[in-house]
Amino acid sequence: MPIEQLSAILACALLAGLTVFQGVLIAGAPLGSMAWGGQHRVLPARLRIGSALSIAVYALFAYAALAKAGLVPPLVSESFTAVTVWVMTAYFVLGVLMNGISRSKPERLVMTPTALALAALYLVLALQ
Repeated sequence: MPIEQLSAILACALLAGLTVFQGVLIAGAPLGSMAWGGQHRVLPARLRIGSALSIAVYALFAYAALAKAGLVPPLVSESFTAVTVWVMTAYFVLGVLMNGISRSKPERLVMTPTALALAALYLVLALQ
């Protein structure tokens, strides 16, 4: 399997895991210490809405990864997909920084390496 396809599949697997995590946060699971700065054990309504929006964003991120790897057709164009994947790489690098400075130890321990893995996978895609 080519490296870009493997990277896209692994990125989608991580994004699927994040989707499940956001879903359980929306449902009221007491895991809020691992998300949104870790301020709330159970997320308030506004952050649950943020979690729902995150799920939609993850779907777009996953599609872009699959399109860059040639596993699905690009929505707009290959050049748009290429730029999008670079933007997502930067987004996940920023996520590493933001999660790394979180006041929440659980968020730092779980989300920082997750964001780092996604940043690395999207970098591999961007370089292809």
